[in-house]
Amino acid sequence: MASSGTTGQQQKQPQQQSQTVDLASLSAPQLASVKKQLDDELEHLTGSFAKLRAAQAKFRDCLASIATGVSPKVAGRRILVPLTTSLYAPGTLADAEHVIVDVGTGFYVEKVRAPADITRPPSLTRPLRAQTTKDATAFYAAKVDDLGANLKDLEQIVQGKSNNLRVVEDVLRQKVLSGNAAAEKSAAAA
Repeated sequence: MASSGTTGQQQKQPQQQSQTVDLASLSAPQLASVKKQLDDELEHLTGSFAKLRAAQAKFRDCLASIATGVSPKVAGRRILVPLTTSLYAPGTLADAEHVIVDVGTGFYVEKVRAPADITRPPSLTRPLRAQTTKDATAFYAAKVDDLGANLKDLEQIVQGKSNNLRVVEDVLRQKVLSGNAAAEKSAAAA
């Protein structure tokens, strides 16, 4: 943790290089400033955590959609097409061999279901496999796993920041109480 008098250059340093400050040596206003900084960081991190969870849920929904909604037996049947997370339109699956994959930030990629009876030489396995619905599933599964790892890391950071905040609050409370006790003693002595 750094005191409120840090320069902009010190604040841009990676978190691993942060300084350790003896909280008891800080004044109550400095501790309040550190507490506010930690509160702001925690608010931002918990917001990011919620957004990552929502993205992970979206990718899980995509996995479920591919698993249950894309197969030759579904072709030609009426389905509900998701326009948003809560708005669906009736439609018909015209082609069970092609799927459109949301790769993020408004970009979509067409994935093609590869016929099962094609034998591929090892040198062509990777380029041809990149065009299957299995790879669409693998893409979304990898996204879910990556987000899960990021969420786990972020959870540890949030717990660390929460612990730091509790320590700062305890020290601040002790400073305020000792300051009030000193003021009462001096008022009683006068």
